[in-house]
Amino acid sequence: MTSTAPLPPEELLRGAGLRVTATRTAALHALEETRHATADDVLGSVRARLGTVSVQAVYDVLHALTDAGLLRRIEPAGHPARYERRTGDNHHHVVCRSCGAIGDVDCAVGHAPCLTPSDDNGFAVETAEVTYWGLCPRCR
Repeated sequence: MTSTAPLPPEELLRGAGLRVTATRTAALHALEETRHATADDVLGSVRARLGTVSVQAVYDVLHALTDAGLLRRIEPAGHPARYERRTGDNHHHVVCRSCGAIGDVDCAVGHAPCLTPSDDNGFAVETAEVTYWGLCPRCR
């Protein structure tokens, strides 16, 4: 499900066959407010909304939402895992080598060589993860 026009968290959860819980709803709100959030970012936001919630509960929610296809987990080399609500469109990322800022980069239009490996080893390729590295405008 692509989240270009975000549905309310409750509808997303029901549509994915998941129970609607306060922690899941708060986590989806957190990721609507902060793109490419770390688990710590989500934890802070969920705690601000709900009060006490365990670290493990937030990790469990992030795992469940990722498994359900409501979140995408990215892991830029040398950086903590990040979560985002933009899913299902095979977009890529640009990462600042200095501050770690992350931005979305749409997949190439037309011929997309990243989806045509020289040898697919018998795999049916569905997505490719391309990470562009450089310096963001603030760090340049």
